[in-house]
Amino acid sequence: MLKLISGGVTAALGFTASGVHCGIRHNRTKKDLSLIVSEQRAAAAAVYTTNLVKGAPLTVTKRHLEDGYASALICNSGNANTCNAGGVELAEEMCALTGAALGLPAADVLVASTGVIGQPLPLEPIKAGIPALVAALSPEGSTDAAEGIMTTDLAKKEVAVEFTVGGKTCHLGGIAKGSGMIHPNMATMLVFLTTDAAIAPAMLKKALSTDVAATFNMISIDGDTSTNDMVVVMANGMAGNAEITKEGADFAAFMQALNTVTTHLCRTIAGDGEGATKLLECRVSGAADEATAKACAKSVVCSSLLKAAMFGADANWGRVLCALGYAGAAIDVDRVGVSFRSPKGTVEVCRNGAGVPFSEEEAKKILLEKEIEILVTLGMGDAEATAWGCDLTYDYVKINGDYRT
Repeated sequence: MLKLISGGVTAALGFTASGVHCGIRHNRTKKDLSLIVSEQRAAAAAVYTTNLVKGAPLTVTKRHLEDGYASALICNSGNANTCNAGGVELAEEMCALTGAALGLPAADVLVASTGVIGQPLPLEPIKAGIPALVAALSPEGSTDAAEGIMTTDLAKKEVAVEFTVGGKTCHLGGIAKGSGMIHPNMATMLVFLTTDAAIAPAMLKKALSTDVAATFNMISIDGDTSTNDMVVVMANGMAGNAEITKEGADFAAFMQALNTVTTHLCRTIAGDGEGATKLLECRVSGAADEATAKACAKSVVCSSLLKAAMFGADANWGRVLCALGYAGAAIDVDRVGVSFRSPKGTVEVCRNGAGVPFSEEEAKKILLEKEIEILVTLGMGDAEATAWGCDLTYDYVKINGDYRT
């Protein structure tokens, strides 16, 4: 039995979190420093950006996770600590300061940063803010932590589920940030997940790596793969289930819970794209294999022309076929079908690779909704995949035209 619950990243037993303003960001109403702590040392795993330009915190976190365990994670917003001289040393110092305040080894602290690239990150506000950050730790601190990692995000992103493993009630929750510079090729943005389920580090890594291929890797907002993308999951085992050490029913239950949380975060991230007014979900079915389905779905949500058409509520289905045509997958265009769907209904616009008569007025009503499904059938097999994106608006250019200044 799996159900959505409140609590976000602190829904799991033994986890506390906090978020404060320490002074990295000039706006004092914006939290810019977050902390997540496990009462017990937790199995941990992560996936990272494949961008060759990587933030210093990723180097440090990867090093600290070599033994597969961690106890805490600190993250700042407002500055990415990327392409900075001494950035790795600064990230290590953030871990050391946090560890000292918590009574933990620095190697058990993970670190992340998000914000402007190429600007020096001052350590002083972080050092001054850590005592308040630790003092604010709370089992109800998920929302504060979620706020502390936001940059251009307009909406907090947090979710949690309750599920059963081996007869024990377990919890898995998470927070995320991401609104722009999102076209992941591994994981995405910053996502922090926690669970009280007991699972071996190797199986936790396998679960995360498997899941992101069908969730976070299937998001695109603007085609830019960030330098600081990272997903971290911590599992402290405090639910008391027998440790998951191999595939089977318990691992499948854990995977279902993980996928429920990550899919929810995918949708909230895509729907909160910079300047976005609509969440786009492309569902491809009838593909010859999963790789083809994924390539086609991702190509559609990445199309700037299609994204612009969705902003204008224009049922320009030719842009869908265009995106399918350059997806790099072997498809038979003469078998392709396309429909648009929203809470206002469904309109078929293409069948067997050619247009079909439809009401432009009805299509407009359907596409004016906040959530749009783009349904693509390939007629070549049984494989399917889903990708998420958003519309492309004037505000995206405004936001990124003066992002740094």
